Amino acid sequence: MMRMKDFAVIGLGRFGSSVARTLASQGHGVLGIDSDECKIACMANVLAHVVQADATDEETLRALGVRNMDAVVVAIGHDIQASILVTVVLKELGVKQVIAKASSDIHGKVLLKVGADRVVFPEREMGARIAHSLVASNILDFIELSPEHSIVELNATRSMIGKTLRQLELRAKFGVNVLALKHGKSVNVSPRADDSIKEGDVLVIIGETEALRRLERLAE
Repeated sequence: MMRMKDFAVIGLGRFGSSVARTLASQGHGVLGIDSDECKIACMANVLAHVVQADATDEETLRALGVRNMDAVVVAIGHDIQASILVTVVLKELGVKQVIAKASSDIHGKVLLKVGADRVVFPEREMGARIAHSLVASNILDFIELSPEHSIVELNATRSMIGKTLRQLELRAKFGVNVLALKHGKSVNVSPRADDSIKEGDVLVIIGETEALRRLERLAE
């Protein structure tokens, strides 16, 4: 069963709020931080904890307990200097995982240089995908097709190995369908019910987003 985790999202613009909403919808603890009063107000009914604060201030972040978070997402908008400074402060505080939003390749390289564990580009990656990758270690990718339907790439778990797709009963239990089985560079498109799962396999699954989330929680 998936362990509920604690996250902080610094910067509650379009990208940051998307990450925060997705994490909160899955039951995780999310602390939202922004210097903009309007953005804080917009997220007050979504997140259990929102704080209007200057995230570049080390003492403020220390007081908010961000070093105890499982991960912190730096989603500051166009203020490149602030995003770099916040990333530096977070790593100096001992935050285990810092995911920082970059506005350009050069910005991304600088963020990595100053200690970001991962750099994301909102134009290339949706906030919901980032959120899923943070909380589900077996999920390799998450693609939202619509608000109701998604595709996930799921690492085969121990309980799946050696079983056939028929035995897993994913369609009967969750209403989802396995589009493909990937093993290394080999891809089995439209696998049959009697195809078995091997160690190292990746299942590409499509279905309703809520059903896929239930499957993720069991797969963790």
